[in-house]
Amino acid sequence: MDRVSSAAMFPGAIQAREQMGLVWQQVKAPVIVPVLQLAVYLCLALSVLLFVEKVYMAIVITGVRLLGRRPESRYKWEPMGDDAELGTSAYPMVLIQIPMYNEKEVYQLSIGAACGLSWPSDRIIIQVLDDSTDESIKITALAIGVDLKSELIIVLWRKWQELVQIECRKWASKGVNIKYAIREDRVGYKAGALKQGLKHHYVKDCEYVTIFDADFQPEPDFLLRTIPFLTHNPQIALVQGRWTFVNADENMMTRMQEMSLDYHFFVEQQVGSSTCAFFGFNGTAGVWRISAINEAGGWKDRTTVEDMDLSVRASLKGWKYIFLKDLEVKSELPSTFKAFRHQQHRWSCGPANLFRKMVMEISKNKKVTIWTKIYVIYSFFFIRKIVGHIVTFIFYCIVIPMTVFVPEVQIPKWGLVYIPSVITLLNSVGTPRSFHLLMFWVLFENVMSLHRTKATLSGLLEAGGRVNEWVVTEKLGDIMKTKSKGARKPRLRLGDRLHLMELFTGVYLFFCGCYDLSYGKNHYYIYLYLQAITFAIVGFGYVGTFVPQS
Repeated sequence: MDRVSSAAMFPGAIQAREQMGLVWQQVKAPVIVPVLQLAVYLCLALSVLLFVEKVYMAIVITGVRLLGRRPESRYKWEPMGDDAELGTSAYPMVLIQIPMYNEKEVYQLSIGAACGLSWPSDRIIIQVLDDSTDESIKITALAIGVDLKSELIIVLWRKWQELVQIECRKWASKGVNIKYAIREDRVGYKAGALKQGLKHHYVKDCEYVTIFDADFQPEPDFLLRTIPFLTHNPQIALVQGRWTFVNADENMMTRMQEMSLDYHFFVEQQVGSSTCAFFGFNGTAGVWRISAINEAGGWKDRTTVEDMDLSVRASLKGWKYIFLKDLEVKSELPSTFKAFRHQQHRWSCGPANLFRKMVMEISKNKKVTIWTKIYVIYSFFFIRKIVGHIVTFIFYCIVIPMTVFVPEVQIPKWGLVYIPSVITLLNSVGTPRSFHLLMFWVLFENVMSLHRTKATLSGLLEAGGRVNEWVVTEKLGDIMKTKSKGARKPRLRLGDRLHLMELFTGVYLFFCGCYDLSYGKNHYYIYLYLQAITFAIVGFGYVGTFVPQS
């Protein structure tokens, strides 16, 4: 069909298209071009800051490795041992806290690992802080219209709590000093549970507290390798271990998470520990000096990152931290996309909100050096917790695709190719075994930057109702092994699998790619199509483990 016959058949459509084209041309030069050019300049500037930060950390970590600046060589460390005169009293009293909330798939593993720590039994207290309510019972009750305060529901909740109590009693019968504590409500969530746990009368004799989330399984020598740093160095408040992951190979999503977290531990935590003895406590697999917690004001629930909050406040009191790269603690990565999204919202919104609350307090502090304040405000918070999230989504998923419609706006090759390539390569040093997955990691991280940007802005502006939302990361443990045996094919419920924001973004990128293929000259469509496909895969729920609904 030629253009004449097409115009005759659809005169209204042709006229509307011509009018839209005329409006676009009138608006583009005075409005779109300068605004988009400004966005490009701003994104390039932030990309340079991020690039400099990555290169700086690469230089520091290289120096640490070459100079052999291990914590044992920088701080006094002597192995713990029995004293002929003092006996086991030569060992300090240690409290182990295991906060949990509906952790029915993993609670036995965590309690068993904590009870297996090598430490005199009369010098250690295992404290199980159970806030469990079993959400499956709650959801079922709401679905059938049963009052959550009814006698039946209370009995079912207590039944679940009894399972944890039975596990505690089993270890108590073996001579382990284990305490089980529950609360009537979840005020303060994890921070509230940890704070309440320190108030028990038997804690007053403890010098140190070790925290393990319910999916963490420390090796027996964990305390023997960490406590000596605290006993011989009174300025040290925290010794942090490194996470390793028992389910990293479960699916592609867990492999991507492993790459990001390995960089965090191998590079970011080591750099902070080596340069100014500061880094963010990871909330678990760490040993705290209880007096440092108290001096810093204790646990607070004002954000969803109570661990980072405490570590920043304690550092402002002059306390130092040590990160032990070789101290590995097994844990579980979220393997369902729903759980991963909730986790990333908390990890992105919380730091941004904490930055908003503490930036002036950090600036005015008199007890730490100017270098430490610059490191905490600029490097730790601004670059890693804010710029790193926002520039990834805005630049690579919004601005670059938009430039295909505005050829007047050009992006220099160094900002489009060289800087992102170097940053990507530097991020791969933590997980060499996954180097061949770098392209998939980049595409997946760009998808997740959508949620991280939204959460970061929410935390910075304290906007929306999810700023202080706390959703415990779901752990599956061996659930898939038990559900896969004889299980029926799960029914596909679209509400569980469709993610509209990803789908809309994918459509936008696909449209940009099609336009660039037809009219563009920069060949962005190769990247745009790959990114659109990744957004579509995630948008349709084909990422992570899908748990059949029984």
